[in-house]
Amino acid sequence: MKEQLFAPVKVGRYTLRNRLVMAPMTRSRAEFDGTPGKLAVDYYTQRASIGLIVAEGTQPSDDGQGYLTTPGIYTDAHVAGWEVIADAIHAKGSHLFIQLMHAGRMSHPDNTPHHRQGVAPSAIAPNTGTFTPTGMQDIPVPRALSTEEVRQTVTDFRLAARRAIEAGADGVEIHGANAYLIQQFFAPSANTRTDEYGGSIENRARFAIEVAKAIAEEIGPDRTGIRLSPGTAMWGIDEGQEGPALYRYLVAELNKLGLAYLHLMHLGNDALLADIRQIWRQALIVNRPGRLREQVGSDVTSGLADLEAYGQMVLANPDFVERLKANAPMNEADRNTYFGGDSRGYTDYLALNQALPA
Repeated sequence: MKEQLFAPVKVGRYTLRNRLVMAPMTRSRAEFDGTPGKLAVDYYTQRASIGLIVAEGTQPSDDGQGYLTTPGIYTDAHVAGWEVIADAIHAKGSHLFIQLMHAGRMSHPDNTPHHRQGVAPSAIAPNTGTFTPTGMQDIPVPRALSTEEVRQTVTDFRLAARRAIEAGADGVEIHGANAYLIQQFFAPSANTRTDEYGGSIENRARFAIEVAKAIAEEIGPDRTGIRLSPGTAMWGIDEGQEGPALYRYLVAELNKLGLAYLHLMHLGNDALLADIRQIWRQALIVNRPGRLREQVGSDVTSGLADLEAYGQMVLANPDFVERLKANAPMNEADRNTYFGGDSRGYTDYLALNQALPA
């Protein structure tokens, strides 16, 4: 069943050597100014037997940062840091898309170098906490973006995409999922705007479509992907009864742009997934949280997906592809080392051919 996973596949302008994707995972190990940390080179290249690496959520601007020590891609220092990573990944034969993630209201001023208030479609707090330098704190009410600021944020995404290509990335993935800024526009619980970015399905989808168009114009649609998570119910996000209809409309509009891929976090609405598979004509990546080892390859084999994305299993197994081919056991991920820290739980997971340290 797994043989198809290891066959080459065309995604945008690239031919990937297999149909496995490293899902983007926040690791919070960048420098405080957003420059990727020194260990990031090892972290990504250890996992570069995978066909496509989608790098961790990377802010496109100062306003886009939500968490401590997440990387950016809008300054010269950021570009220089990512360039080393991109070169190392390419030397291993893999491809790199940097995920552009604007956290929106999922932000705390203490986590940003300039102590910035979070911004969002509307001034509605997510009613949850986040980790800060002084421990867990409630996320404060964000500032609602003006119409002109929404348009400027589209430009911020465009410029960040250009900088990602300057850094040697093969493309970018727009983060439209997981309760961050773009999905905040989708959800009536987070978006009560009365301008052209709020109200109707078409208006709530407008920001995502404008971001995708701007990036496609800047770097090419065949170097642009987008990640969506229909039905996310976290941190105050509620897309309401119109949610499935919004995604059918959104995917149809995005399909017209000829983007490289759609990366779908599938949360259980099988009918919607089947509809999206019919609407979307380019490469479809499916990420099923909690997928079991014995289910690996099932979506590609059935034709439901062109590629499959994995997070925790790739995090804990730098030789994920080799273990799959050998039907070897997998390391278990250590949740205590997911965010922040040093090499522990980051670059010290053993490959099959590595012995435990004496």
